[in-house]
Amino acid sequence: MSATTTKHQRIMTRSPYLLVLLFVLLFSNTVRAQSSPPFTARLMNIEAAANTTFNYSTKLKNTAPVSRVFQLSAALPAGWNVSFKVDGMSVTSVNIDSGRTADINIEFTPTLDTKKGKYNIPVTALVGNDSLKLQLEAVIKGTYGVSLSTPSGKLSEDVTEGSTKELQLVIKNTGTIPLDNLELNAQTPSQWQLTFAPTKVLHLEAGADTTILATLQVPDKTLAGDYMTNVTVRNNNTNAKADFRITVKTSVLTGWLGLVIILIALGAVYFLIRKYGRR
Repeated sequence: MSATTTKHQRIMTRSPYLLVLLFVLLFSNTVRAQSSPPFTARLMNIEAAANTTFNYSTKLKNTAPVSRVFQLSAALPAGWNVSFKVDGMSVTSVNIDSGRTADINIEFTPTLDTKKGKYNIPVTALVGNDSLKLQLEAVIKGTYGVSLSTPSGKLSEDVTEGSTKELQLVIKNTGTIPLDNLELNAQTPSQWQLTFAPTKVLHLEAGADTTILATLQVPDKTLAGDYMTNVTVRNNNTNAKADFRITVKTSVLTGWLGLVIILIALGAVYFLIRKYGRR
């Protein structure tokens, strides 16, 4: 018997087993596809702060042979809000053709005083007598918060034109979660300068505060009056703003110089009147 014949016989002997294995794989895939739930979420559990929005990406499939309209609802903790969005639009129901799947974005907004912990939120897609349920979890890890002020709480200062003024700023973590990388920025009148030392707070524990030294420089010849300077502290999770009223005053030297100029002008007028007024 040749080697080719022997190899052919081995293949023929194994063929039934290969066919059985192929049938089992095809059957398993079919059963798995049929048994997959029609209402699913990419992430079932999300952890975030109470003053943020919990965002879930879900898919809802219509397995019926006809188009159906699904009514959407969620059993929320007291005070929470929910929004269902399809293609960026808020909806309360969605029409899905037979065999098609709709992408639904579900947003939960907790109350600011929600306590830390895990919250189970059942979501329902109701159509006729059929009720498709999806169990989502929102884990509250605390709240983000920051405030910006001065040691005395006073948000107004006097400064002389052409001089500098040092201001003490107090940044406080008013939330229950530590804050990282808090940056300071300022909006000042034209040609004014406001610098911070340090320029960034790398870490601030919950309930803690830190003091920043701000140096304000007012250019020469700034007109006397009130000016607004806005200071902002922010990171990716929270922010706060303080509006300072800066009153610019004229320097004593400038005042005396102005008085001298006025007196000289008056003297010149008097001299001209005395000299030419007699003619």
